Amino acid sequence: MVKKKLGKIKGFAIQFLPNSEIRDLGSSERIRKILGIILGNNILILQGRLLADEETRLIEDTMAMIGHVKNFRGIELAVISGNGQGGFFSKMKKGLANALSGGDLGAITIIGPATVVKEIKRNPKKIELLLNK
Repeated sequence: MVKKKLGKIKGFAIQFLPNSEIRDLGSSERIRKILGIILGNNILILQGRLLADEETRLIEDTMAMIGHVKNFRGIELAVISGNGQGGFFSKMKKGLANALSGGDLGAITIIGPATVVKEIKRNPKKIELLLNK
């Protein structure tokens, strides 16, 4: 678990993390790197998506940190995927590529600390990132 103290929330940054920076890391290291970014008061835009068990572990770890890390209230997380159109063979090829890369590269994951991000709304035409004042 990453232990950091969040100071008074005055500002934030948006950080893009390409899949190439976490592709070769194990699940624990990926989660640790993501938590380090989030605890630094950053909104993270991650290329691709985490594996289902990694996403579950990230949520569990952040829930365990609430009340133990100063000014930490959890995270907001949303995954936005491509439209998924295509025939059987294109879906099979995409599935194989995703399995080899360790995640769905046709998606993006947005993760932010709940002290900064109030809500992430998504629909087919836009993404709304609602921030706390």
